[in-house]
Amino acid sequence: MAPRSRLSIAKADILDALEQTDQTVFSRAELDGLFSENRDFWRLAKRTSVIQLIQFLEKSAGLKSHVLKFPQSLTRYSLGEAKTFEIIQSINQNGYFSHYTAMGLHGLTEQLSKSIYFNIEQRLRPGGGELSQAGINRAFASKCRNTNNVATFRGYTVYSLNGGNTDQLGVVTRTTVDKVEVRTTNLERTLIDIVVRPIYSGGVSEVAKAFSEASSRVSVNRICAYLRKIGYTYPFHQSIGFYLERTGKCSKSQLEQLEQFPIAHDFMLDYQMSDTEYVKRWRLLVPKGF
Repeated sequence: MAPRSRLSIAKADILDALEQTDQTVFSRAELDGLFSENRDFWRLAKRTSVIQLIQFLEKSAGLKSHVLKFPQSLTRYSLGEAKTFEIIQSINQNGYFSHYTAMGLHGLTEQLSKSIYFNIEQRLRPGGGELSQAGINRAFASKCRNTNNVATFRGYTVYSLNGGNTDQLGVVTRTTVDKVEVRTTNLERTLIDIVVRPIYSGGVSEVAKAFSEASSRVSVNRICAYLRKIGYTYPFHQSIGFYLERTGKCSKSQLEQLEQFPIAHDFMLDYQMSDTEYVKRWRLLVPKGF
């Protein structure tokens, strides 16, 4: 009988160390760190590498690899199967699900979207410049910027977004239908985000439906507080006021909270709208008949 390898002898301790992390999905760096921390306790040879550890666990313990083919591919590992949302959350533990995905998590859409939006905030940057009508017209006549950081995974299109820094404003933990704890935007932050980027939210019709669905649960006070903290250059409060009024379920005092923000420029509900009509109260151009 051939002698057992040191990895085989240490197998039970290796699996125990993985279980004690309370993680189900691991990056290569996390496995490397665990390996370095426990190498001496496991009595492994100095020449044993983390790649050999991974190969050993794949053969003997059911370790599985999951590749997300973004322009810069990411590989994650799990002992046995892992849920899709677990794997995507592991892209960045400080990241969170947003836009259309958050709409689904909050029950704001009936659509079963095959797109997943995951936001990783950028470092804090200086705010935008001075607002002008010409600048608004020029920006919204152009195509909305869309991320190129996209991967196809398990039949989903995964969009990895680099959102502006909000210090995780309105980010909460929520449990998905398949019992996975994920980080996502709360109801009010979700409504703000989908107004800012309808392209990531199913378009303006889906955004309008989300506002209608959320109208009995939403805190307009919280929306206004978030808008003040984020401090957008563009007057998205005008679009939010329009959507809330359109539900027919908001009180006069709630809408007046949005009107306390400056309404000094005409604004657009979406990018590249060709056939529009003007909503005087909110100084807003919206699709005709909308």
